[in-house]
Amino acid sequence: MTQNYSYTPDYFSLTDILCTEERMSCTVEVTLPRLGFLDPSSESEDLKQGTKLEFPLWSAQQLNEKSVVTVDIPKTYKKGYREILLADACTVVLNKWNPYYYELGMYLSKFNNSDCEMIIDSLLLTFRSRFRLIMDWAQNPVSDPMLNNLLPRLERDLFLTGRKAKLQLNEWLKKGSSVIETSQSAVNLKKRKRTDYELD
Repeated sequence: MTQNYSYTPDYFSLTDILCTEERMSCTVEVTLPRLGFLDPSSESEDLKQGTKLEFPLWSAQQLNEKSVVTVDIPKTYKKGYREILLADACTVVLNKWNPYYYELGMYLSKFNNSDCEMIIDSLLLTFRSRFRLIMDWAQNPVSDPMLNNLLPRLERDLFLTGRKAKLQLNEWLKKGSSVIETSQSAVNLKKRKRTDYELD
C-alpha cells in the first residue's frame, strides 16, 4: 500500500485517522433531546443549548455542518500563537503544540470561523520558513538522532525522506567512482560505421 501524503481524507490513512481523533471544544447550538448523558455535569435528560463539550474532530465537523454545534478553534491556531510563528517559526517545537499541526490546521480551515483564512496563511508561512531548516537537518550527518521526534508529522516525513535521499545519493556517488567503459553496442556501431566508410 502506498503512503498517502494528501490532506484529503483517506480511509486507509493512519495519519488522517489520528488527526481527526483530536478532541475539539464545541458549543451546542440547539437543545438535543435525550442526549443529556453526554454532559456528565448535567442531570437533565436533554443536552441544553449553550453547553460546552468536547467532540473528536470527525464528529465535530459533521455536527458543525448541520449547525448543531459551533467549533472553538484550538488556542495554538489563534492570533497570539500565529504571531509567535510569524516572529520566528524555526524556534518553535511544533510537535509540542500538536503532532499533526499542519494536518489539523487544514481541517480547521474548513470551519466557518473568522480565523480560518488566517490559519491557512499562517500554515503556509510557517512551512516556508521551516522548510530550508528541515532540509539542512536532513543533509547534516551529525544532526541529533532524536530530532525527528521533535517535528510534527508532516515535517518528520519530509526530514526522513530527505535523509533517505541523501544516503541514496552518497551510495550512488560511491558506485560511480569506477572507470566508465564504452558499451559493447556503441563499439559495434563504430565498427559498422568505419566499415561503411571504407567501402565507400
